[in-house]
Amino acid sequence: MLNIAPWKIVLILAVCLFGFLYSAPNLVAPSARTWAEENLPGWMPTKTVNLGLDLRGGAHLLYEVDVDAVFKERAEFLVQDLRTSLRKDKIGYTGIGAVQQGARVTLRAATDGEATRKILRKAEQNIEIVTSEDGKTIEATLNEMGQKAVYDQVMSQSIEIIRRRIDELGTTEPVIQRQGNDRVLIQAPGANSVELQSIIGKTAKLAFHLVKEDGAGGKTLPFADNPAQRIGLDRRALITGDMLVNAQPAFNQYSEPVVSFRLNNAGARKFCDVTRNNVHKPFAIVLDNEVVSAPNINEPICGGQGQISGGFTVEEANNLALLLRAGALPAPMHVVEERTVGPSLGADSIAAGKLASLIGLAGVLVFMLLAYGLFGLMADIALLVNVALIFALLSSLQATLTLPGIAGIVLTIGMAVDANVLIFERIREEIRAGRSPMSAIDAGYSRAMATITDSNLTTLIAALILFSFGTGPIKGFSVTLGIGIVTSFFAAIMVTRLMVVTWLHKRKPSALPI
Repeated sequence: MLNIAPWKIVLILAVCLFGFLYSAPNLVAPSARTWAEENLPGWMPTKTVNLGLDLRGGAHLLYEVDVDAVFKERAEFLVQDLRTSLRKDKIGYTGIGAVQQGARVTLRAATDGEATRKILRKAEQNIEIVTSEDGKTIEATLNEMGQKAVYDQVMSQSIEIIRRRIDELGTTEPVIQRQGNDRVLIQAPGANSVELQSIIGKTAKLAFHLVKEDGAGGKTLPFADNPAQRIGLDRRALITGDMLVNAQPAFNQYSEPVVSFRLNNAGARKFCDVTRNNVHKPFAIVLDNEVVSAPNINEPICGGQGQISGGFTVEEANNLALLLRAGALPAPMHVVEERTVGPSLGADSIAAGKLASLIGLAGVLVFMLLAYGLFGLMADIALLVNVALIFALLSSLQATLTLPGIAGIVLTIGMAVDANVLIFERIREEIRAGRSPMSAIDAGYSRAMATITDSNLTTLIAALILFSFGTGPIKGFSVTLGIGIVTSFFAAIMVTRLMVVTWLHKRKPSALPI
């Protein structure tokens, strides 16, 4: 224990240097960090700890997902598929329509009931089929398993698309999680609530429809720039937004902002076929049930690329391109709770956290110095290395620091000297037992190691459990606690031992000042 290999010494010193270098950007002003990013080499540390919503301020939004709209849409598609299949199989019916979470059909002859039920089972899984007493009216609705599957699918897709949209905005470490059956919680540090809602709340469902010039047999939708004007469209979309592979803001030949898009191979082939078969006919670009534009097809468009124009501003074109890249939400969402956390509240929390950390750090430093003298001073130096390593790792990993995370750091500061206290007390016992200074130090480190390892390991397990099952603030606490356990173990065992062994070999004391 009293002989440290040269490569270990180099490694310990390199880790300490890493701690001080990568934690340093947190101590300088933002202007100095900006200068460093622009003028220093790329490998130099410039990252700082990300502050969470409670420290930095930002937006807190709770959305409710309109899953009923998805059920309604699925019911309409089921009706369309059922109507097509019945006509194909020459099954007569007197009425057909959508019901809540399903479809109902009234047949001309009860003898066609079994064939109709087979069509329904093939069209939709997890359904309950109810037949009237006369056998002519058949109603198919989703069962409990089917409803749950729809909810889970819609919610997971919504969360994934929201995450993509927020990531496009550059917001760091947002919290996006499901709450209850149909709600999504969003916490975005440093984000503007109004801007966030304009990006998140838009469904961004894009589709291309042929225009029905007579307006019959289809549906009518309003124009985005003039809702009073409506246009008749084919009910079925020719191209949908899920065929897009990219969308970018651009400018047309008139220097007007547009959105340039590119389709996947299947979409490109279909777009080519549709435009080839409908030259000189109008088609409509529909976004969220509003017609953005309805140009004529002058020639076949077979390259899989096109532009969407609609009198956009530059900002609107940028936002639309972002939404199309991220994908359409599977269902509309509505804000049910909105809170804006101001930076002043965060500043107060940071100030209180700094004060608590400094008081805790000063108290531990003074106690160790008074209790163990020179050895206590060595433990104090190791404690400063520990704090530097914590902030270096938080900065390097771009972890988010929350108010509970500050509490974790304060707790770590108090726990960081536990290992040194165990070692120093063991050394005192060995000295009282008559051992020489070198023998006492060797025995102190050797015999205290098992206890130190067990205590740190059990605390680390608790931190991992909190991180795995906790959410929000609990995760913030567990992250700093877990990092603090690892760094304090390194600082207490490796850094302090290096200083003690170096002093011991250099001074060769006859008595230990402990």
